[in-house]
Amino acid sequence: PADLSLTIQIPRLQVAEYHRPYVAVWIETPSRKPLKSLAVWYDTEMKDQKGEKWLKDLRQWWRKEGRSADLPIDGVSSPTKPVGTHDLEVTGVEIPAIAEGEYTLIVEASREVGGRELIKIPFAWDGKTAVSTTVSGKSELGTITFAAKAAQ
Repeated sequence: PADLSLTIQIPRLQVAEYHRPYVAVWIETPSRKPLKSLAVWYDTEMKDQKGEKWLKDLRQWWRKEGRSADLPIDGVSSPTKPVGTHDLEVTGVEIPAIAEGEYTLIVEASREVGGRELIKIPFAWDGKTAVSTTVSGKSELGTITFAAKAAQ
């Protein structure tokens, strides 16, 4: 098992009509199969689950996991986040029961009357060695910091 920590920055955009982005975060195996969704931020407050209909705009996540997911996903789904930096801690993740290998953490964002962005963060996992990396988005996402370590 692994303990994962992630910091995602939602940048302030100078646009006429600003909407908070929908964001999905997941891990893929070396064969690009989804292993685990870590977070799905969307309008969970909308009446009659109408916020779910816009999840298909998270195109990659939707194709790989979303359309077959039973929403909301317990412990994964939460409301959209405002401009700022947001921390996500996930403990005891079984990567497949995290086997040694090359994985990819993916962060996808989509915003109404806005753009889309997909960031892929490759990482090697041997079950012992801690991993840490920081990348920067170009539009819908700011700085993303990812760390993984063997679960205690």
